[in-house]
Amino acid sequence: MADCWLPAALNQGWIYRDRIGPEAAGLPVSAFYAGRYRHSERQEWKRRLELGEIERNGQWLRADGPLAVGDRLAWHRPPWQEGAVPASWRLVFDDGDLHVIDKPSGLPVLPAGGFLEHTVLRLLERRHGDDPAGIPRPVHRLGRFTSGLLVCARRPATRAWLSGQLRESTVAAAWEPGESTAGAGDRLRRSCRKVYQALVEPGSLALAIGESLPISTPIGRRPHPLLGEIWCAAREGDPQALAACSRLTLMERGREADLVTVAIATGRPHQIRIHCAAVGAPLLGDPLYRPGGLARPGALPGEGGYQLRAVWLCLLRPDGTVLELGGCCT
Repeated sequence: MADCWLPAALNQGWIYRDRIGPEAAGLPVSAFYAGRYRHSERQEWKRRLELGEIERNGQWLRADGPLAVGDRLAWHRPPWQEGAVPASWRLVFDDGDLHVIDKPSGLPVLPAGGFLEHTVLRLLERRHGDDPAGIPRPVHRLGRFTSGLLVCARRPATRAWLSGQLRESTVAAAWEPGESTAGAGDRLRRSCRKVYQALVEPGSLALAIGESLPISTPIGRRPHPLLGEIWCAAREGDPQALAACSRLTLMERGREADLVTVAIATGRPHQIRIHCAAVGAPLLGDPLYRPGGLARPGALPGEGGYQLRAVWLCLLRPDGTVLELGGCCT
């Protein structure tokens, strides 16, 4: 498919639905929304109430007031303009169920962060709406500015099977692209392997070319002034932190950037960006994660500037066969 872009355009709006729990009981509607969706101050939520954009328990609200446990809120967000995005990709694999594409940088996978229609999901729905085999839908998520191998599947059972592998691998031994899968046995039946390429700050790693560094920094939520909370390197002793495992290998040194590969055996939010930053080698141009793995207060996860690419993937299909895909290197 030739390179093409979706131009900036208005969407049809969206309805954000929330149900009130005990922690929010008694809060005014505007205060609840200001805490729940931190992109807008409380005064702006009062204005939206006056405009008739919010309903409670099926009734349109025109004034602020306290909430009760069990209340159902719906914010009818008016149409907004979505930015231009790349809308073409290379098909890497398709067996009638699995559908693997080479996602371009700049294209969101799922609706989020101000994008609703300009996403891989919506494009697949439009392009395969008449496909007798069904619509391929993403099994996992790549960051908007992460390019490379994205796994989709047509059958819900296949998506459930693969998403479990991609989210949480139990593989223990090192395993590199190109290594024979013979004899891997139970390890492969319980896991997948994903390898990415990235550019990091030059000279930030005390490694020889080809040398690897295992990274096991847990990932957890920390306070963030714009979002309330954000995924970062977890606080020591955080009981809700997620275990995460990566292995970084230095491939090339350069004057402006060093090239690394990062193999991950878990699929945590922003894992590679956080782990590289945690060992003092943040991705070159990453506006969010700084050395140590913490987030800059004024930046957001969806901002670009870094180069990260999913280049190799090995996973077990539901029929018991192993699928190995590569060749998406920069």
